[in-house]
Amino acid sequence: MLLPALLAFVVSALGTGWARRHGRRKGLLDQPGARRSHQRPTPRGGGIGIAMAGLAVIVVLARTETASWYWVGAGLLSVSLTGWRDDHRSLPILPRLVAHLLAGILLAVALLQQGHGWTLAVLAILLVPALVNAWNFIDGIDGLAASQAGLCALASGCVLAGPAQALAWVVAAACAGFLPFNVPVARIFLGDVGSGALGYLMAVLLLSGFAARPWMHWPLLLLPMSAVLLDAGLTLVWRIRRGDRWWQPHVQHLYQRAARRAGHARITAAYAGWTGLAIGIMLALLSLGEAGGFAGGAAFILLTVALWFRLHRTADGGEGFGS
Repeated sequence: MLLPALLAFVVSALGTGWARRHGRRKGLLDQPGARRSHQRPTPRGGGIGIAMAGLAVIVVLARTETASWYWVGAGLLSVSLTGWRDDHRSLPILPRLVAHLLAGILLAVALLQQGHGWTLAVLAILLVPALVNAWNFIDGIDGLAASQAGLCALASGCVLAGPAQALAWVVAAACAGFLPFNVPVARIFLGDVGSGALGYLMAVLLLSGFAARPWMHWPLLLLPMSAVLLDAGLTLVWRIRRGDRWWQPHVQHLYQRAARRAGHARITAAYAGWTGLAIGIMLALLSLGEAGGFAGGAAFILLTVALWFRLHRTADGGEGFGS
């Protein structure tokens, strides 16, 4: 486990350094603006090293474990290549959505080949676009996307076994290789190639956990991602209720509004602290019976929702949910 993780760290760091030079040379810069959370032109595409590290370990797993991992790799390629193209020349929403849905379908095929049922296959098709877009949203806050993915990968490494556990350690190490370029002030962003790869890999790890655990434990496995998922989901519902063009870029997520008041570093640290707490609770509750684990996971998710509503009303002097 140690050698693959170390190699992933190195590949990610080298890939990020190359992408930073490439981005400046090609003018691939995210400019500040009304729909951006950063204050200066910043290169994008730094997550290509993470995508490469993830793809490398998946190919190794396909050769040493089961060929179904090739389908997983094909899904990662679909998301990453589309993201890399979008980082260079902005793509319309439709081809991006098609690529994300294709990646979900490819992951579903892999799950079916591994002997899992249609429930997980359908979840794959739904989860991949959701998580890819959730991680794309949070890429604009310094350190947030990579730190959240790294923590979620570490959590998966603690509850998984075999090939999926190896993938989890590699993803966590790759995130660690990228983070020095993204904190305390971002010198490069993941870009669509990196945020898409991380969102897809988060779906792979989450579904691997679902496959390994009874369904009553599924709420527990969601806890590490609860801050990201609930913020994205509840903000989407709020924008739809207000009649906003919800499909367009915006800076209305809770972490974006809070970052305007408290700064990127504090918000990234706060989210990391909450996710760390969620991971500790998840690991503690997994030792309970299925019913106890379900109740504990559901209770923490409800607590996170209540906290979101509380902070949503006060962040940036914002409007309430019903406004």
